[in-house]
Amino acid sequence: MAQGSAGGAAAGTTLTDAVRAEIGAALAATDAELARRYPGDPGTRQPVHTVYVPADAFTAGTVRDWGRQALDALDAHAPDAPALAAVVGLPDALAAEVYDRVRAKLEREPVEDLRIDFEDGYGPRPDAEEDAAAVAAASLVTAAVADGAAPPYVGIRMKCMEAAVRDRGIRTLDLFLTTLLDGGGLPDGLLLTLPKVTFPAQVAAMARLCGEFERAAGLPEGRIGFEIQIETTQSILGPDGTATVPRLIDAAAGRATGLHYGTFDYSAACGVSAAHQSMDHPAADYAKAVMQVAAAGTGVRLSDGSTNVLPVGGTEQVHAAWRLHYGLVRRSLARAYYQGWDMHPAHLPTRYAAVYAFYREGLDASAARLAAYVAKSGGDVMDEPATARALSGYLLRGLDCGAVDPAEVTARTGLTRQELDALAGR
Repeated sequence: MAQGSAGGAAAGTTLTDAVRAEIGAALAATDAELARRYPGDPGTRQPVHTVYVPADAFTAGTVRDWGRQALDALDAHAPDAPALAAVVGLPDALAAEVYDRVRAKLEREPVEDLRIDFEDGYGPRPDAEEDAAAVAAASLVTAAVADGAAPPYVGIRMKCMEAAVRDRGIRTLDLFLTTLLDGGGLPDGLLLTLPKVTFPAQVAAMARLCGEFERAAGLPEGRIGFEIQIETTQSILGPDGTATVPRLIDAAAGRATGLHYGTFDYSAACGVSAAHQSMDHPAADYAKAVMQVAAAGTGVRLSDGSTNVLPVGGTEQVHAAWRLHYGLVRRSLARAYYQGWDMHPAHLPTRYAAVYAFYREGLDASAARLAAYVAKSGGDVMDEPATARALSGYLLRGLDCGAVDPAEVTARTGLTRQELDALAGR
Protein backbone atom coordinates (compact mmCIF):
# COMPACT_ATOMS: atom_id res chain seq x y z
CA MET A 1 0.00 0.00 0.00
CA ALA A 2 1.41 3.38 -0.98
CA GLN A 3 1.70 5.84 1.89
CA GLY A 4 1.35 9.60 1.86
CA SER A 5 4.24 11.58 3.30
CA ALA A 6 4.32 14.62 5.56
CA GLY A 7 4.92 18.12 4.31
CA GLY A 8 1.95 18.34 1.93
CA ALA A 9 2.84 15.42 -0.34
CA ALA A 10 0.08 13.65 -2.23
CA ALA A 11 -2.10 11.34 -0.15
CA GLY A 12 -1.49 7.64 -0.53
CA THR A 13 -3.81 5.35 -2.52
CA THR A 14 -4.21 1.62 -2.82
CA LEU A 15 -5.88 1.07 -6.23
CA THR A 16 -3.66 1.30 -9.29
CA ASP A 17 -4.28 3.48 -12.33
CA ALA A 18 -4.82 0.29 -14.32
CA VAL A 19 -7.85 -0.63 -12.19
CA ARG A 20 -9.43 2.78 -12.72
CA ALA A 21 -8.76 2.53 -16.44
CA GLU A 22 -10.33 -0.91 -16.61
CA ILE A 23 -13.44 0.30 -14.78
CA GLY A 24 -13.71 3.23 -17.18
CA ALA A 25 -13.39 0.97 -20.19
CA ALA A 26 -15.99 -1.44 -18.80
CA LEU A 27 -18.49 1.41 -18.34
CA ALA A 28 -17.78 3.24 -21.61
CA ALA A 29 -20.80 1.71 -23.33
CA THR A 30 -22.99 2.52 -20.34
CA ASP A 31 -21.75 6.12 -20.37
CA ALA A 32 -22.67 6.42 -24.05
CA GLU A 33 -26.10 4.86 -23.44
CA LEU A 34 -26.75 7.21 -20.53
CA ALA A 35 -25.88 10.22 -22.67
CA ARG A 36 -28.07 8.99 -25.53
CA ARG A 37 -31.15 8.14 -23.51
CA TYR A 38 -30.99 10.88 -20.89
CA PRO A 39 -29.54 14.05 -22.43
CA GLY A 40 -31.44 16.30 -20.01
CA ASP A 41 -33.49 19.41 -20.64
CA PRO A 42 -33.11 20.77 -24.18
CA GLY A 43 -32.84 24.31 -22.81
CA THR A 44 -35.55 25.74 -25.04
CA ARG A 45 -38.79 27.45 -24.14
CA GLN A 46 -41.77 25.18 -23.49
CA PRO A 47 -45.14 26.71 -24.34
CA VAL A 48 -47.63 26.84 -21.49
CA HIS A 49 -50.41 25.49 -23.67
CA THR A 50 -51.41 24.11 -27.05
CA VAL A 51 -54.42 25.55 -28.84
CA TYR A 52 -55.82 23.39 -31.58
CA VAL A 53 -58.23 24.39 -34.32
CA PRO A 54 -59.70 22.25 -37.12
CA ALA A 55 -57.85 22.70 -40.38
CA ASP A 56 -60.93 23.99 -42.17
CA ALA A 57 -61.41 26.67 -39.49
CA PHE A 58 -57.81 27.92 -39.56
CA THR A 59 -57.38 31.31 -41.20
CA ALA A 60 -54.83 34.10 -41.31
CA GLY A 61 -56.69 35.77 -38.45
CA THR A 62 -57.09 32.77 -36.13
CA VAL A 63 -54.50 33.79 -33.53
CA ARG A 64 -55.62 37.41 -33.54
CA ASP A 65 -59.27 36.34 -33.27
CA TRP A 66 -58.54 34.09 -30.27
CA GLY A 67 -56.88 37.01 -28.52
CA ARG A 68 -59.77 39.34 -29.29
CA GLN A 69 -62.38 36.84 -28.12
CA ALA A 70 -60.43 36.19 -24.95
CA LEU A 71 -60.29 39.91 -24.18
CA ASP A 72 -64.00 40.25 -24.96
CA ALA A 73 -64.74 37.47 -22.46
CA LEU A 74 -62.59 39.19 -19.85
CA ASP A 75 -64.30 42.53 -20.45
CA ALA A 76 -67.75 40.95 -20.22
CA HIS A 77 -67.25 38.71 -17.20
CA ALA A 78 -64.24 40.05 -15.25
CA PRO A 79 -63.62 43.64 -16.32
CA ASP A 80 -61.07 44.41 -13.60
CA ALA A 81 -58.61 42.73 -11.27
CA PRO A 82 -60.94 42.42 -8.24
CA ALA A 83 -63.59 40.78 -10.41
CA LEU A 84 -61.22 38.11 -11.72
CA ALA A 85 -59.72 37.62 -8.26
CA ALA A 86 -63.18 36.98 -6.83
CA VAL A 87 -63.93 34.37 -9.49
CA VAL A 88 -60.76 32.27 -9.21
CA GLY A 89 -59.57 33.10 -5.70
CA LEU A 90 -56.51 35.18 -6.51
CA PRO A 91 -54.94 36.77 -3.42
CA ASP A 92 -55.41 40.55 -3.28
CA ALA A 93 -51.63 41.07 -3.33
CA LEU A 94 -51.36 39.33 -6.69
CA ALA A 95 -54.61 40.32 -8.35
CA ALA A 96 -53.61 43.56 -10.07
CA GLU A 97 -50.23 42.43 -11.39
CA VAL A 98 -51.63 39.11 -12.65
CA TYR A 99 -54.62 40.77 -14.28
CA ASP A 100 -52.50 43.39 -16.04
CA ARG A 101 -50.11 40.73 -17.32
CA VAL A 102 -52.98 38.58 -18.58
CA ARG A 103 -54.43 41.49 -20.57
CA ALA A 104 -51.03 42.37 -21.98
CA LYS A 105 -50.43 38.75 -22.98
CA LEU A 106 -53.78 38.47 -24.75
CA GLU A 107 -52.99 41.62 -26.71
CA ARG A 108 -49.39 40.71 -27.54
CA GLU A 109 -49.20 36.90 -27.80
CA PRO A 110 -52.51 35.20 -27.04
CA VAL A 111 -51.43 31.80 -28.35
CA GLU A 112 -48.05 30.24 -27.59
CA ASP A 113 -48.52 26.99 -29.49
CA LEU A 114 -51.03 26.39 -32.29
CA ARG A 115 -51.87 22.98 -33.65
CA ILE A 116 -53.83 22.84 -36.92
CA ASP A 117 -55.90 19.71 -36.59
CA PHE A 118 -56.39 17.12 -39.33
CA GLU A 119 -57.50 14.40 -36.92
CA ASP A 120 -60.59 14.26 -34.68
CA GLY A 121 -61.33 17.97 -34.96
CA TYR A 122 -61.29 17.71 -38.74
CA GLY A 123 -62.48 14.19 -39.44
CA PRO A 124 -62.63 12.22 -42.69
CA ARG A 125 -62.89 14.34 -45.82
CA PRO A 126 -62.57 13.72 -49.57
CA ASP A 127 -58.89 13.48 -50.51
CA ALA A 128 -59.00 16.57 -52.69
CA GLU A 129 -60.46 18.60 -49.83
CA GLU A 130 -57.83 17.51 -47.32
CA ASP A 131 -55.06 18.02 -49.88
CA ALA A 132 -56.21 21.60 -50.38
CA ALA A 133 -56.51 22.17 -46.63
CA ALA A 134 -52.97 20.90 -46.00
CA VAL A 135 -51.51 23.18 -48.64
CA ALA A 136 -53.57 26.14 -47.42
CA ALA A 137 -52.50 25.58 -43.80
CA ALA A 138 -48.83 25.57 -44.73
CA SER A 139 -49.22 28.66 -46.89
CA LEU A 140 -50.93 30.53 -44.05
CA VAL A 141 -48.21 29.48 -41.61
CA THR A 142 -45.51 30.66 -44.01
CA ALA A 143 -47.21 34.03 -44.40
CA ALA A 144 -47.70 34.39 -40.64
CA VAL A 145 -44.04 33.63 -39.96
CA ALA A 146 -42.97 36.15 -42.60
CA ASP A 147 -45.03 39.01 -41.15
CA GLY A 148 -44.38 38.17 -37.51
CA ALA A 149 -47.96 37.12 -36.73
CA ALA A 150 -47.21 33.44 -36.10
CA PRO A 151 -47.19 32.11 -32.54
CA PRO A 152 -43.81 30.90 -31.25
CA TYR A 153 -44.79 27.28 -31.98
CA VAL A 154 -47.06 26.00 -34.74
CA GLY A 155 -47.71 22.80 -36.64
CA ILE A 156 -50.28 20.13 -37.40
CA ARG A 157 -51.82 17.10 -35.78
CA MET A 158 -52.02 14.52 -38.54
CA LYS A 159 -54.11 11.38 -38.68
CA CYS A 160 -52.66 8.39 -36.87
CA MET A 161 -50.67 5.39 -38.10
CA GLU A 162 -53.58 2.95 -38.02
CA ALA A 163 -54.29 1.21 -41.32
CA ALA A 164 -57.60 2.94 -42.10
CA VAL A 165 -56.12 6.46 -42.14
CA ARG A 166 -52.36 5.88 -42.41
CA ASP A 167 -51.91 6.81 -46.08
CA ARG A 168 -54.06 9.88 -45.66
CA GLY A 169 -52.05 11.05 -42.66
CA ILE A 170 -48.73 10.52 -44.45
CA ARG A 171 -49.91 12.44 -47.50
CA THR A 172 -51.16 15.36 -45.39
CA LEU A 173 -47.84 15.51 -43.55
CA ASP A 174 -45.93 15.44 -46.83
CA LEU A 175 -48.07 18.16 -48.39
CA PHE A 176 -47.77 20.37 -45.34
CA LEU A 177 -43.99 20.05 -45.01
CA THR A 178 -43.37 20.33 -48.75
CA THR A 179 -45.44 23.50 -49.00
CA LEU A 180 -43.56 25.00 -46.06
CA LEU A 181 -40.27 24.25 -47.80
CA ASP A 182 -41.49 25.71 -51.07
CA GLY A 183 -42.54 28.83 -49.18
CA GLY A 184 -39.13 29.46 -47.68
CA GLY A 185 -38.38 26.70 -45.19
CA LEU A 186 -39.56 25.02 -42.03
CA PRO A 187 -40.28 27.50 -39.20
CA ASP A 188 -38.06 27.30 -36.15
CA GLY A 189 -41.05 26.58 -33.94
CA LEU A 190 -42.45 23.73 -36.05
CA LEU A 191 -44.21 21.06 -33.97
CA LEU A 192 -45.96 17.94 -35.27
CA THR A 193 -48.30 15.72 -33.28
CA LEU A 194 -48.82 11.99 -33.86
CA PRO A 195 -52.10 10.88 -32.24
CA LYS A 196 -53.55 7.57 -31.06
CA VAL A 197 -50.28 5.70 -30.70
CA THR A 198 -50.67 2.07 -29.63
CA PHE A 199 -47.39 0.33 -30.48
CA PRO A 200 -43.76 1.50 -30.66
CA ALA A 201 -43.67 0.41 -34.32
CA GLN A 202 -46.05 3.27 -35.14
CA VAL A 203 -43.64 5.75 -33.57
CA ALA A 204 -40.73 4.16 -35.41
CA ALA A 205 -42.67 4.56 -38.65
CA MET A 206 -43.17 8.26 -37.94
CA ALA A 207 -39.47 8.64 -37.19
CA ARG A 208 -38.64 6.96 -40.49
CA LEU A 209 -41.01 9.30 -42.35
CA CYS A 210 -39.25 12.30 -40.85
CA GLY A 211 -35.85 10.91 -41.80
CA GLU A 212 -36.91 10.08 -45.34
CA PHE A 213 -38.33 13.57 -45.80
CA GLU A 214 -35.12 15.14 -44.52
CA ARG A 215 -32.99 13.12 -46.91
CA ALA A 216 -35.24 13.82 -49.89
CA ALA A 217 -35.41 17.54 -49.10
CA GLY A 218 -31.74 17.95 -48.22
CA LEU A 219 -32.46 18.89 -44.61
CA PRO A 220 -30.09 18.18 -41.71
CA GLU A 221 -30.67 14.85 -40.00
CA GLY A 222 -32.88 15.29 -36.95
CA ARG A 223 -34.38 18.59 -38.10
CA ILE A 224 -37.94 17.26 -37.81
CA GLY A 225 -39.23 16.06 -34.48
CA PHE A 226 -42.71 15.17 -33.28
CA GLU A 227 -44.92 14.84 -30.24
CA ILE A 228 -46.51 11.56 -29.20
CA GLN A 229 -50.10 11.85 -28.04
CA ILE A 230 -50.94 9.39 -25.29
CA GLU A 231 -54.56 8.48 -25.89
CA THR A 232 -54.70 4.69 -25.69
CA THR A 233 -54.27 2.38 -22.73
CA GLN A 234 -51.73 0.36 -24.72
CA SER A 235 -49.45 3.39 -24.88
CA ILE A 236 -49.18 3.23 -21.08
CA LEU A 237 -49.19 -0.51 -20.39
CA GLY A 238 -48.24 -3.08 -23.03
CA PRO A 239 -49.79 -6.52 -23.59
CA ASP A 240 -46.92 -8.10 -21.63
CA GLY A 241 -47.58 -5.87 -18.62
CA THR A 242 -44.58 -3.57 -19.09
CA ALA A 243 -44.69 0.22 -19.27
CA THR A 244 -44.85 1.21 -22.93
CA VAL A 245 -43.95 4.90 -22.78
CA PRO A 246 -40.15 4.33 -22.56
CA ARG A 247 -40.41 2.11 -25.63
CA LEU A 248 -42.29 4.82 -27.51
CA ILE A 249 -39.60 7.37 -26.68
CA ASP A 250 -36.88 4.93 -27.73
CA ALA A 251 -38.69 4.12 -30.99
CA ALA A 252 -38.66 7.80 -31.90
CA ALA A 253 -34.86 7.58 -32.20
CA GLY A 254 -34.25 11.00 -30.68
CA ARG A 255 -37.08 12.75 -32.52
CA ALA A 256 -39.68 12.77 -29.73
CA THR A 257 -40.17 16.30 -28.42
CA GLY A 258 -43.19 15.82 -26.19
CA LEU A 259 -45.75 13.48 -24.66
CA HIS A 260 -49.27 14.92 -24.75
CA TYR A 261 -52.00 13.37 -22.63
CA GLY A 262 -55.32 12.97 -24.47
CA THR A 263 -57.98 13.38 -21.81
CA PHE A 264 -61.05 12.08 -23.56
CA ASP A 265 -59.76 9.25 -25.75
CA TYR A 266 -57.73 7.80 -22.89
CA SER A 267 -60.55 8.10 -20.36
CA ALA A 268 -62.99 6.50 -22.77
CA ALA A 269 -60.55 3.67 -23.42
CA CYS A 270 -60.51 3.03 -19.65
CA GLY A 271 -64.30 2.90 -19.58
CA VAL A 272 -64.73 6.18 -17.72
CA SER A 273 -68.22 7.58 -18.27
CA ALA A 274 -68.51 10.89 -20.10
CA ALA A 275 -69.56 12.81 -16.98
CA HIS A 276 -66.31 11.86 -15.22
CA GLN A 277 -63.79 12.25 -18.05
CA SER A 278 -61.46 14.88 -16.64
CA MET A 279 -57.80 15.78 -16.23
CA ASP A 280 -58.04 15.02 -12.50
CA HIS A 281 -59.60 11.56 -12.75
CA PRO A 282 -57.51 8.83 -11.04
CA ALA A 283 -57.08 7.07 -14.40
CA ALA A 284 -55.61 10.29 -15.81
CA ASP A 285 -53.29 10.71 -12.83
CA TYR A 286 -51.96 7.18 -13.25
CA ALA A 287 -51.27 7.64 -16.97
CA LYS A 288 -49.53 10.96 -16.46
CA ALA A 289 -47.43 9.60 -13.60
CA VAL A 290 -46.15 6.87 -15.91
CA MET A 291 -45.47 9.45 -18.63
CA GLN A 292 -43.62 11.65 -16.16
CA VAL A 293 -41.29 8.95 -14.90
CA ALA A 294 -40.63 7.62 -18.40
CA ALA A 295 -39.77 11.07 -19.78
CA ALA A 296 -37.62 12.25 -16.86
CA GLY A 297 -34.15 13.18 -18.05
CA THR A 298 -34.85 12.34 -21.69
CA GLY A 299 -35.50 15.91 -22.85
CA VAL A 300 -39.03 14.90 -23.86
CA ARG A 301 -41.55 17.31 -22.38
CA LEU A 302 -44.95 16.59 -20.87
CA SER A 303 -48.28 18.19 -21.63
CA ASP A 304 -51.51 17.67 -19.76
CA GLY A 305 -54.80 17.46 -21.62
CA SER A 306 -57.81 19.75 -21.70
CA THR A 307 -61.22 20.33 -20.21
CA ASN A 308 -64.28 20.31 -22.45
CA VAL A 309 -66.26 22.57 -20.11
CA LEU A 310 -66.35 25.79 -22.12
CA PRO A 311 -66.64 29.31 -20.61
CA VAL A 312 -69.67 30.31 -22.67
CA GLY A 313 -73.18 31.58 -21.91
CA GLY A 314 -74.14 33.86 -19.06
CA THR A 315 -71.74 35.26 -16.51
CA GLU A 316 -72.58 32.65 -13.88
CA GLN A 317 -71.88 29.84 -16.33
CA VAL A 318 -68.65 31.45 -17.51
CA HIS A 319 -67.46 31.96 -13.95
CA ALA A 320 -68.11 28.31 -13.08
CA ALA A 321 -66.12 27.17 -16.12
CA TRP A 322 -63.32 29.59 -15.28
CA ARG A 323 -63.07 28.32 -11.70
CA LEU A 324 -62.86 24.76 -12.96
CA HIS A 325 -60.23 25.56 -15.59
CA TYR A 326 -58.14 27.70 -13.26
CA GLY A 327 -58.13 24.95 -10.65
CA LEU A 328 -57.18 22.27 -13.16
CA VAL A 329 -54.30 24.35 -14.55
CA ARG A 330 -52.99 25.07 -11.06
CA ARG A 331 -53.28 21.38 -10.22
CA SER A 332 -51.25 20.47 -13.31
CA LEU A 333 -48.55 23.02 -12.52
CA ALA A 334 -48.16 21.72 -8.99
CA ARG A 335 -47.66 18.23 -10.46
CA ALA A 336 -44.99 19.51 -12.89
CA TYR A 337 -47.17 19.34 -16.00
CA TYR A 338 -46.22 22.76 -17.31
CA GLN A 339 -48.28 22.64 -20.49
CA GLY A 340 -51.90 21.78 -21.33
CA TRP A 341 -54.43 22.04 -24.13
CA ASP A 342 -57.01 24.82 -24.47
CA MET A 343 -60.14 24.31 -26.54
CA HIS A 344 -61.79 27.75 -26.55
CA PRO A 345 -60.62 31.40 -26.64
CA ALA A 346 -62.32 32.08 -23.30
CA HIS A 347 -60.00 29.52 -21.70
CA LEU A 348 -57.05 31.82 -22.29
CA PRO A 349 -57.75 34.30 -19.46
CA THR A 350 -57.73 31.58 -16.82
CA ARG A 351 -54.82 29.74 -18.45
CA TYR A 352 -52.61 32.78 -18.12
CA ALA A 353 -54.05 33.86 -14.76
CA ALA A 354 -53.23 30.44 -13.30
CA VAL A 355 -49.77 30.31 -14.85
CA TYR A 356 -48.84 33.85 -13.85
CA ALA A 357 -50.12 33.44 -10.29
CA PHE A 358 -48.15 30.19 -9.96
CA TYR A 359 -44.86 31.86 -10.87
CA ARG A 360 -45.41 35.22 -9.22
CA GLU A 361 -46.50 33.89 -5.85
CA GLY A 362 -43.30 31.88 -5.53
CA LEU A 363 -40.92 34.45 -7.01
CA ASP A 364 -39.58 35.96 -3.79
CA ALA A 365 -39.12 32.69 -1.90
CA SER A 366 -37.56 30.83 -4.83
CA ALA A 367 -35.21 33.68 -5.67
CA ALA A 368 -34.14 34.02 -2.03
CA ARG A 369 -33.40 30.29 -1.73
CA LEU A 370 -31.42 30.30 -4.95
CA ALA A 371 -29.44 33.40 -3.96
CA ALA A 372 -28.61 31.79 -0.60
CA TYR A 373 -27.54 28.59 -2.33
CA VAL A 374 -25.21 30.45 -4.72
CA ALA A 375 -23.78 32.56 -1.89
CA LYS A 376 -23.45 29.49 0.38
CA SER A 377 -25.06 31.60 3.06
CA GLY A 378 -27.48 29.00 4.33
CA GLY A 379 -30.89 30.13 5.50
CA ASP A 380 -33.79 28.21 6.95
CA VAL A 381 -33.65 25.55 4.21
CA MET A 382 -30.54 23.54 3.28
CA ASP A 383 -30.72 23.13 -0.50
CA GLU A 384 -28.75 20.74 -2.65
CA PRO A 385 -27.70 21.02 -6.32
CA ALA A 386 -30.84 19.16 -7.42
CA THR A 387 -33.01 21.72 -5.64
CA ALA A 388 -30.99 24.54 -7.17
CA ARG A 389 -31.79 23.05 -10.57
CA ALA A 390 -35.47 23.01 -9.68
CA LEU A 391 -35.40 26.59 -8.40
CA SER A 392 -33.61 27.81 -11.51
CA GLY A 393 -35.99 25.89 -13.76
CA TYR A 394 -38.96 27.45 -11.99
CA LEU A 395 -37.62 30.97 -12.52
CA LEU A 396 -36.73 30.25 -16.14
CA ARG A 397 -40.24 28.99 -16.89
CA GLY A 398 -41.65 32.12 -15.33
CA LEU A 399 -39.39 34.22 -17.54
CA ASP A 400 -40.26 32.30 -20.69
CA CYS A 401 -44.01 32.79 -20.36
CA GLY A 402 -43.86 36.42 -19.23
CA ALA A 403 -44.99 35.83 -15.66
CA VAL A 404 -41.87 37.52 -14.34
CA ASP A 405 -39.38 39.94 -15.87
CA PRO A 406 -35.60 39.50 -16.21
CA ALA A 407 -34.96 42.57 -14.08
CA GLU A 408 -37.09 41.16 -11.25
CA VAL A 409 -35.20 37.90 -11.22
CA THR A 410 -31.76 39.48 -11.46
CA ALA A 411 -32.56 41.95 -8.67
CA ARG A 412 -33.58 39.13 -6.35
CA THR A 413 -30.92 36.57 -7.23
CA GLY A 414 -28.01 38.53 -8.66
CA LEU A 415 -27.99 36.01 -11.53
CA THR A 416 -28.18 36.50 -15.27
CA ARG A 417 -30.25 34.39 -17.62
CA GLN A 418 -27.11 32.51 -18.67
CA GLU A 419 -26.25 31.75 -15.04
CA LEU A 420 -29.77 30.48 -14.43
CA ASP A 421 -29.48 28.22 -17.48
CA ALA A 422 -26.25 26.80 -16.13
CA LEU A 423 -27.71 26.12 -12.69
CA ALA A 424 -30.75 24.49 -14.29
CA GLY A 425 -28.51 22.15 -16.27
CA ARG A 426 -29.71 23.46 -19.60
